[in-house]
Amino acid sequence: MDPTVPIAYYAPLKPPGHQNPSGDRLLARLFAEALQQAGFNVELASNFRSRDGAGDPIRQKRLQQLGYSLADRLIRRYQKLAPHQRPKLWFTYHLYHKAPDWLGPRVSQALGIPYVVAEASYAGKQQGGPWDSGLNGSKIALEQASCCFTLNPYDRPGLQQHFPQLSLIDLPPFLNTEHYLPLNTASKQQLACQWHLDPERPWLITVAMMRPGDKSDSYGLLAESLNLAKHKQWQLIVVGDGINAQAVKDQFQPLSNVHFCGQLCRDQLWPLLSASDLFVWPAVNEAFGLALLEAQLAGTPLLVGDEGGVASIMENGNTGYLSLPRNAKAFARQLDALLENPHKLQQMGQLATEHVVAKHSLAQAAEKLRNSLGTLL
Repeated sequence: MDPTVPIAYYAPLKPPGHQNPSGDRLLARLFAEALQQAGFNVELASNFRSRDGAGDPIRQKRLQQLGYSLADRLIRRYQKLAPHQRPKLWFTYHLYHKAPDWLGPRVSQALGIPYVVAEASYAGKQQGGPWDSGLNGSKIALEQASCCFTLNPYDRPGLQQHFPQLSLIDLPPFLNTEHYLPLNTASKQQLACQWHLDPERPWLITVAMMRPGDKSDSYGLLAESLNLAKHKQWQLIVVGDGINAQAVKDQFQPLSNVHFCGQLCRDQLWPLLSASDLFVWPAVNEAFGLALLEAQLAGTPLLVGDEGGVASIMENGNTGYLSLPRNAKAFARQLDALLENPHKLQQMGQLATEHVVAKHSLAQAAEKLRNSLGTLL
């Protein structure tokens, strides 16, 4: 691919430079990096965030009008450029009814360039509901798209049902493994001193933002599961922060062996992930979870709820175990069984690292993007 080929890149849900960390922001950054590695000259088209989480039709209409205004401004700017400097393709990462793309379809049509999306979903049941405007915006975008890269197999049926002509290309979620594997790790004894942990007990770890909704529900289910578990010698390391932090901590109050570390950067998190024995997360309504990929890359097996696309990023029985969704008793039973077999945990950890390197690397994503998008140019 000619590295001078410019493409416009946009993430309507959360732009790559957003101040709040999340898996979505990380993947927005990773897509830009993968497109760059695929040989494109990637330009962030806009930081405009189209998300309306409250289902407010008036706000959605304003966002739509603002989006169209920004799109028209982009069109004027691009049309002033020399033909070889204009984007040859528009690429949007993550759109759905709560965060539609009001920019890309309009700009692509005006410039006569392909419009491509990744991680799109379509919930027809939202028609006529509080996000009807956003749903219609997503429909317009998906009808215009030349192709859609699907990261979560859970999204496929809805897309196939409503957009049978849309070309769907499977793209497994990915990490830039080169950013992690050279990171230094500390001994368990050193980390135990630093974080006031007992090196002789099994270390469980979970990493997630603390916000209302699915994340809070997952934390609550995890607290309930740990309380039901017969094995009580574990320690839980909780990495994350957010507006619901105190409510999350209150859920774990009956448990004495829980250590809250707050929000950590990658260099701080990686040693803890690498030293932990098991990553635990009930995964309520989880799309797939980049934190689950990071844990496996660090050599930490998973115990997770079987929801959304979680099963697609692990090998059940080899790199971790899937538990019945939203079932605290089943989660507790599986946890007890795993903690009784530390040798099995160690074996799964080794397989987990190999799994991510082999199937979820940025280099593999870049190759698929290069091959797929090259046919559109």
